[in-house]
Amino acid sequence: MSIAFKSPIFDVKNLNFSASGQDILAHISLEIFHGEYIAIIGPNGGGKTTLIRLLLGLEKPTTGNIKIFGKDLKHFKEWNKIGFVPQRAAQVDQNFPATALDIVRMGRTSKRKLFSRESEEDIQAVDDAMAKMDILNLKDKMVGTLSGGQRQRVMIARALASNPEILILDEPNTGVDIVSQQNFYKLLSKLNKEENITIVFITHDIGVIADDIGRLFTINQKAIICNDPKAALSCEDMSDLYGISAHLVHNHKHEH
Repeated sequence: MSIAFKSPIFDVKNLNFSASGQDILAHISLEIFHGEYIAIIGPNGGGKTTLIRLLLGLEKPTTGNIKIFGKDLKHFKEWNKIGFVPQRAAQVDQNFPATALDIVRMGRTSKRKLFSRESEEDIQAVDDAMAKMDILNLKDKMVGTLSGGQRQRVMIARALASNPEILILDEPNTGVDIVSQQNFYKLLSKLNKEENITIVFITHDIGVIADDIGRLFTINQKAIICNDPKAALSCEDMSDLYGISAHLVHNHKHEH
């Protein structure tokens, strides 16, 4: 996909973030464009989740500038355009008193005024999101009784319920079995190609980089942006990123 002459969804310039006297992120500059499929990888503690929290306005940068859809972060209000699936989203207390439908409905709150009633548009959007995730049959199931893979789909459906233009997923496969992970990456690719949703997923696991990812961002305090993910996945690059001697073994075929 050519990204020349297009305005980015996220435009980050010289972003720095420190906490408790420690530099967490340094000199981060990057752009994320509409329709992209991006992976952000790096070691635990390297600053991946902090970067996402900064992009979502949950943390304030020490210095630097973030624009979203062309607006400075402090002036951006259209958060329904951004779907977010946080870490450990698939891990839910078995006694949590909500059905799958209840959870997905929560994704419409940013579209409604406070205390307003659910509209026909809300109902349709929730149904559409659940249909995309193939979980309509789970509507009335208590979310705590679902498998990790099913809960993962419920949480993605919640993020999709606001009809976002970009979907950000932070370590989405925590607590999810291998088969569900494979189905998950097929779903992401389908959302990107058929629904034209920009996909950004964050992981510390370099083994999950899918063949159809367009760009790769590596984060370990600083950012390296690679337009050819396969070229980045060398032992030398990964050794530099993770700070250990890396030996990559390609022992699985990507069907997604």
